[in-house]
Amino acid sequence: MRIPPRIATGIALAAALLVGGPVAANAAPAPVPATATATAAAVGDICYSALPPEAHDTLDLIEAGGPYPYPQDGTVFQNREGLLPSQDSGYYHEYTVETPGSDDRGARRIVTGEADQEDYYTADHYESFDLVDHNC
Repeated sequence: MRIPPRIATGIALAAALLVGGPVAANAAPAPVPATATATAAAVGDICYSALPPEAHDTLDLIEAGGPYPYPQDGTVFQNREGLLPSQDSGYYHEYTVETPGSDDRGARRIVTGEADQEDYYTADHYESFDLVDHNC
């Protein structure tokens, strides 16, 4: 995942306006902070078709608005690991993806953002994330 040029240009424009400096129409985009680059690199991609069937079940439940099998499902995900793009508290929510044979919730989760089809899958309890590509 990389920051689209239109966002980087918008960041440069906003910074120039806040500082009071001149804004040129062909100004180069502001450099992306190292932390943003690290965060963007920490999120991979996964095709919807490559998800385990239980993740499809969870995404279907999310789309339907529940009911969810665990009371923790739908709660705010804090992003303490800092792997997902930085957002205000309450932006992300987490949901359990059943793990066959596990006697507890297991390590698999779907974390949703507020944007349409902004779904992240983790199979290792938040140590890594993949943005779900719903078009493959």
